[in-house]
Amino acid sequence: MKAAIAASPITFHLASPFPLFRSPPPPPLRSWPPRNPKASIRPPPSGFDYKAEVMQDSRAAAAAAHPELMDLVEDGSLVLVEKGRFGPVPSWRTEFVEPEAIWLIGTSHLSEKSASDVERVARAVRPDNVVVELCRSRQTTFRAGIMWTKCSCFALAASCFSSKLSSDANRSFGDEFRAARKVSEELGVQIVLGDRPIEITLERAWSSLTWSQKVRLVLSLFRGISSSSSELPKSNMKDQEMDGSPYKLYESLSVSYPSLLQPLIHERDTYLAWSLKRSKAVNKSRKVLGVIGKGHMNGVVYALISDLGDLRFRDLVRKTSGESNSGWLSNFLESLVRDTLLGFLLWILYEQLMNTFQHP
Repeated sequence: MKAAIAASPITFHLASPFPLFRSPPPPPLRSWPPRNPKASIRPPPSGFDYKAEVMQDSRAAAAAAHPELMDLVEDGSLVLVEKGRFGPVPSWRTEFVEPEAIWLIGTSHLSEKSASDVERVARAVRPDNVVVELCRSRQTTFRAGIMWTKCSCFALAASCFSSKLSSDANRSFGDEFRAARKVSEELGVQIVLGDRPIEITLERAWSSLTWSQKVRLVLSLFRGISSSSSELPKSNMKDQEMDGSPYKLYESLSVSYPSLLQPLIHERDTYLAWSLKRSKAVNKSRKVLGVIGKGHMNGVVYALISDLGDLRFRDLVRKTSGESNSGWLSNFLESLVRDTLLGFLLWILYEQLMNTFQHP
């Protein structure tokens, strides 16, 4: 049976920035208190630990209904967040019925074990929906093996870098998502694409960087692409699989590019949490299984239980103020410099590849 695929609903409201004036001028519009879209997009406090928050309930539920999954619960890879821990349902969605239980499994994108764990959990829990850390654009990666977006050179470099990681590790990137799709088809449950569209995430991430940071980041990515796999210790790949710390990615980004934390981590954690408990696809579901990277576990659990009920999907997908207010000349110059830089970097990469083939 083929599994249905649903994407989280996104509603865009367009308004003209140029008001029309007649004679006499219309009365002024009623002023509403300004909403801060970032008010509810908060990172977990420094002392927050998702294991401490939900481990007791997870152990009890697994021991009672799924004792075969206790090993995953004990190492923190599998947790349960029950409906009673969720924040309030927004006043404008009173008809919405949230899932009774959300099981979250944290995975490593280069781990064969993660793929088998996802299949094992899905067969045991038998959820109504499986929400994966993918968007509609990124799902093509797991069908055709190609990721393509029309975004910045950051997007292209990141795509090439993930392919390089797969090649060096001698395994496919994101096998757990393929496993989730396979088992969902066998069980006849719905797959929900729960991540924010990658185009929006990369646009917001790119806009958050200064020009010097943009150049430095792209150069770092291309250095990773062009490096020899022999330069990467085999133990690093194993350490990456075994490391269950959800804070590694936070620490790395906060040191080198702190402005990337909000668009790449915190906003996506909140978006994933909303897809798990408040997207149309999971309305009136009994059990939902979320398949996400280990680095998102802390933020997603925090977003699930600390939600104040005042956030909308559009707060997480709208363009930043810098993007919307920039003029055409600024956009043209930025695109020109960006494309020139991208061409130069691709030429360097081509030269390195040719040298590799000519002098193996």
